[in-house]
Amino acid sequence: MPISRQTGAKRRRWERRKASRPEEIVAAALELFVERGFSATRLDEVARRAGVSKGTLYLYFESKEALFRAVLLNVALPILEQAEKRVADHEGSARELVQQLVLDWWGMIGETRISGIPKLMVAEASNFPELARFFVDNVVRRGRRIFTRVIERGIAAGEFRPCNARYAARVLMAPMVFAAIWQHSLSPFDADTYDVSDYLDLHLDVFVRGLSVARSD
Repeated sequence: MPISRQTGAKRRRWERRKASRPEEIVAAALELFVERGFSATRLDEVARRAGVSKGTLYLYFESKEALFRAVLLNVALPILEQAEKRVADHEGSARELVQQLVLDWWGMIGETRISGIPKLMVAEASNFPELARFFVDNVVRRGRRIFTRVIERGIAAGEFRPCNARYAARVLMAPMVFAAIWQHSLSPFDADTYDVSDYLDLHLDVFVRGLSVARSD
């Protein structure tokens, strides 16, 4: 018996909806993890916010830990891959590349809900060491390698003075992570507000000037 057009359209909508469910669950989980932390977030709340049953959620994610790992990979991997591509394609100076990467980072992470992840991980790391290790191995270290590579490129090109590039990458990243953690913790209680864009501009200026090779006229 042929399927009517109306029935076929409904089936296609249902199939599209089913295919998008993991993404909807991950998006809902990100919101709740950032709002409440890992410990306080319950899977039935995630399912409710995603508009699915708890049983449906378990079809895609076997545990809250598995869901959290999926959140980290879903939000971090596209950003890391984009940064790696920018580094690979960049033909200008290392100084310009450092600036672009930091500003990209803030635009894609600092100004979005994802910025709540660093604070969450710092707060929950001791209680969930396996998740903390997963975060460091798959997100933090990969990001650190990107910045290390750029600094090493600047040293090799004679733009930056010789230094421990791995340590320099940590110095570069620390104020960025601090800004993200601060805005999700103590910022609401601080009467001395500041503009994060200006803060990062100053950080970049200090960092790049500190590494740049002095030139004699």
